[in-house]
Amino acid sequence: MHVFDVLGDPVRRRILELLADGEQTSGAVTEVVRREFGISQPAVSQHLRVLRENGFARVRAKGTRRLYAVDDPGLREVDEWLDRFR
Repeated sequence: MHVFDVLGDPVRRRILELLADGEQTSGAVTEVVRREFGISQPAVSQHLRVLRENGFARVRAKGTRRLYAVDDPGLREVDEWLDRFR
């Protein structure tokens, strides 16, 4: 998936905004996104998976919790594409 296809979705952009404030549990992300967008928990999980698989987010286990954070590879790809226009 192209980086701008990933970022083209408002739910995924919002998740990245939440993660930009620091590491978040999947439950905390889901709570905000469900409230703001009215989508199901499985739908939020799918968006988190797209972000992970495309290098925008990483996840680590801490006990039974999953903690998500922003990851660099996807953002670097965006920067490289934008550099042509700067």
